[in-house]
Amino acid sequence: MALPGRSGFIKDNPYLHLAEPLYDSDLGKKFFNVPKLDSRYGRLPFCMRVLLESALRNFDGFRVTQQDVEQILDWQKASQHGTDVSFRPARVILQDFTGIPAVVDFAAMRNAVESLGGDPAKVNPVCPADLVIDHAIQVDLIRNIPSTCSARLCIPAGRHGVSAQAGWSSSKENVQRSSPATCRIPQIEDTPVVCPFHHQPLSRPDSIQKNQELEFERHKERFQFLKWGAEALHNVLVVPPASGIAHQVNLEHLARIVFDHNGYIYPDSLVGTDSHTAMMNGLGVLSWGVGAIEAEAVMMGHPVSLSLPKVVGYRLVGQVGSLATSTEVVLAITKHLRQVGISGSFVEFFGPGVTQLSIADRATIANMCPEYGALAAFFPMDSVGLKYLKQMGCDEDKLNHIECYLQTVKLLRDYVDASQDPEYSLVVELDLGTVMPSLSGPKRPQDRVALEDMKDDFKRCLNEKIGFKGYQVPPERQRDVLGCRFEGADYDLRHGSVVVAAITSYTNNSNPSVMLTAGLLAKKTVEAGLSIKPYIKTSLLPGSGVVTHYLNSSGMLPYMEKLGFEVVGYGCRTCIGNSSSLPESVVETITRGDLVVCGVLSGNKNFKDQIFPEVRANYLASPPLVIAYAIAGNVGIDFATEPLHVTESGKEIFLRDVWPSREEVQEVERRSVIPCMFQELKEKLEKGQHLWASLQSSDCVLYPWDPKSTFIKCPPFFDKLSVEMQPPERICDAHVLVFFGNSVTTNHISPGGSIPHDSPAAHYLSSLGLTPREFNSYGTRRGNDEVMMRGTFSHVRLINKIVGKMGPKTIHFPSGDKLDIYDAAERYRREHKPLIVLAGKDFGIGGSRDWVAKGPYLLGVRAVLAETYDRVLRASLVGVGIVPLQFVDGQNAESLDLTGRETYTVHLPAEPVPNALVDVQLNTGRTFQAVLRLDSDMELTYYNHGGLLNYTIRTNLQPLPENMQA
Repeated sequence: MALPGRSGFIKDNPYLHLAEPLYDSDLGKKFFNVPKLDSRYGRLPFCMRVLLESALRNFDGFRVTQQDVEQILDWQKASQHGTDVSFRPARVILQDFTGIPAVVDFAAMRNAVESLGGDPAKVNPVCPADLVIDHAIQVDLIRNIPSTCSARLCIPAGRHGVSAQAGWSSSKENVQRSSPATCRIPQIEDTPVVCPFHHQPLSRPDSIQKNQELEFERHKERFQFLKWGAEALHNVLVVPPASGIAHQVNLEHLARIVFDHNGYIYPDSLVGTDSHTAMMNGLGVLSWGVGAIEAEAVMMGHPVSLSLPKVVGYRLVGQVGSLATSTEVVLAITKHLRQVGISGSFVEFFGPGVTQLSIADRATIANMCPEYGALAAFFPMDSVGLKYLKQMGCDEDKLNHIECYLQTVKLLRDYVDASQDPEYSLVVELDLGTVMPSLSGPKRPQDRVALEDMKDDFKRCLNEKIGFKGYQVPPERQRDVLGCRFEGADYDLRHGSVVVAAITSYTNNSNPSVMLTAGLLAKKTVEAGLSIKPYIKTSLLPGSGVVTHYLNSSGMLPYMEKLGFEVVGYGCRTCIGNSSSLPESVVETITRGDLVVCGVLSGNKNFKDQIFPEVRANYLASPPLVIAYAIAGNVGIDFATEPLHVTESGKEIFLRDVWPSREEVQEVERRSVIPCMFQELKEKLEKGQHLWASLQSSDCVLYPWDPKSTFIKCPPFFDKLSVEMQPPERICDAHVLVFFGNSVTTNHISPGGSIPHDSPAAHYLSSLGLTPREFNSYGTRRGNDEVMMRGTFSHVRLINKIVGKMGPKTIHFPSGDKLDIYDAAERYRREHKPLIVLAGKDFGIGGSRDWVAKGPYLLGVRAVLAETYDRVLRASLVGVGIVPLQFVDGQNAESLDLTGRETYTVHLPAEPVPNALVDVQLNTGRTFQAVLRLDSDMELTYYNHGGLLNYTIRTNLQPLPENMQA
């Protein structure tokens, strides 16, 4: 019998009567006229309308059923009962950290299919997948631009912008002056930097070029592998390095808004292997982050299983004040929704205040939805969105087509018209006029701090006990001042000193209004004679080359560079620990004084130890506030009463004196952000830069694995796979490998950042002849299961209750030895002992990482028992065949007196049902019940096959059902 879940068009779809031509002139292009289905449609939240259209169009009788349709129509009732529905998004987006393992899995699946007698060439993504290489860039060089143009370092006072007499357009081989009739754009990211005063190219190489060349040198093998994937696998588009961060490239170039495929017109929607995929909701594209395993399933044509969420209506009224940016708006919303408690819900924005927000503002808010616990934060498309598409270079015919379709299916809305407001599970409201400038930190993105309270809040953090808001510094040590020698000069470091100031690649650093505010602030501070101390690690890593365009064309970039905020590359960097290292003298001073020094960055993650291990306090802030704190040099400043600088004549310069007005920003934005920037960048993106174009790659159906490679390795997931399904392994007398408390993040589970020299992963790489300088990072070695397995549970701040001390250690109970977690797991493997993990609440919160499940599975973990799970983490566990168990309500490890020293036998029924109660028996003789968190029949199917990838391979080996055509 054929397995369910194959992709194809169902001939007997009961909803085909709703398929009709959108235009009388083109009868071959049809769409599902969903409003005709049921009168309830008009009351559905707009995000639910997208789910409903997908269910009608993708009905297959196997995974997408009539019951799914009815449950979406009756979503209010269904969401209260945790009802599951199947959803097939229109596409998938990957970045290289999670994209490489996905392509590795596809390559390995081709090998497995061939070994089982199938055709490996048929193993391809069915759903379009865009893979953006944006996580490889590392900042090796900053403030290192040899230049013969003195204007770049000596900025004449009074210059307010760049003359628009001429610009530069580029090809891969040369740079040509554009004619006066063409769009006058000074540069694109891999063209020569143009002096904004002399209109002549500056000398090469500069920091961007050098960093990019080093990027290709480090990652040549990975890039060649991805290029093989782009050429060998159907429906895969690889966006080359140096194009921008995935989310911003997605927003500016990859978004379809409306798909026109195989004769059908339908809404764009997507899932991605990054929790911040949800940013696309800001442009009316329903999207959220999933685990890499789920994303691979979608690529293979399987739907996502979605527990139908509640939809919280978030009503915006009022107008943002002059000092607040979209960064402050999103931090205010983050804190508000955290207080409301909307975990796992959709949030849909409505109300007249939405019209005050640009698409960049909306995208910033949507980008942060994982931090306030939402699955998606949806802004339905409106006239502002259509204007944005026109700005992006969307031609008139395409724009009319998008508007016509969205209007017809009632997915285009007017936020001022209250009659269009649908029904919601809950409505909350925010007056944008109440939003004040703020930051978030020092350890979590949801801990918002008003700018006016920062000085006092940091003092409280020094006094508080160690925790999310405390460092417990003795009072007598809080005023310590230590000397630091840097580049021949002496400086003072103290608690609160800023040592990292990064405008890094997330949405708020591609928002024109925010970035131009930062640029104007830089201009005014430079003209006032202010500077940043040289030991502070400053950098500007835009999410898009468009940022470089408008900062350059507005004349702001030289001022930012003067302060040290030089464009060093394009991609994801500081938030994932790719900032190279701090100066040795700074590290030595921090360590000697045990100082709580600070990083200020415009990203969306500030988990401790992820930025720099030596930097214990990290604050998220808007780009202009990053600059302000870098100039101040310490977070313990009250900007309202303390000056940024005192001139030699004694004049005090306050932040308010140099902060640009909203009118100034709007005027510069109007002059500098123009459509042809996006169009020219899009053309370069499609052509690829010369370093990428010159890469050689294999065109074989089967990837030619190199046994000597330390980056790309064929994983062992399918070594024992058979065509016929085998019974799941029994979990009998399992030892506890790790015993966690609450709020364990993906950072604690999945390896990230640099590879410590004394870690099991380092020992493995050293055994292959690599030196520490060649280790690179865990992120770059995600295609090597040997490295990633050894890095799982290796975080330096991990607290295993079995050991009771911080560090990646555990006890091997048969011997009583205290070992690295990997070494203990390896011993258990040789002894044929299964393993489990115990955890508290919110197990696996944080960004999406594929190895949060693959790593534990390879270590021998067969079950996890937790109080509650992060949605993506739990789905990832199911995807690799790890059984997620949950304590029943009112129970946890403490109430059951669990120590982690017991052995566990899980009595799973032969034919389990979703969320069944199962018996867990201890070697002490005690038995308790737990919930089997397989939440749907689909997840039970994955479990029975030993994981989603096994199921996918077996599905690929089966013929299509008779009522389905490819």
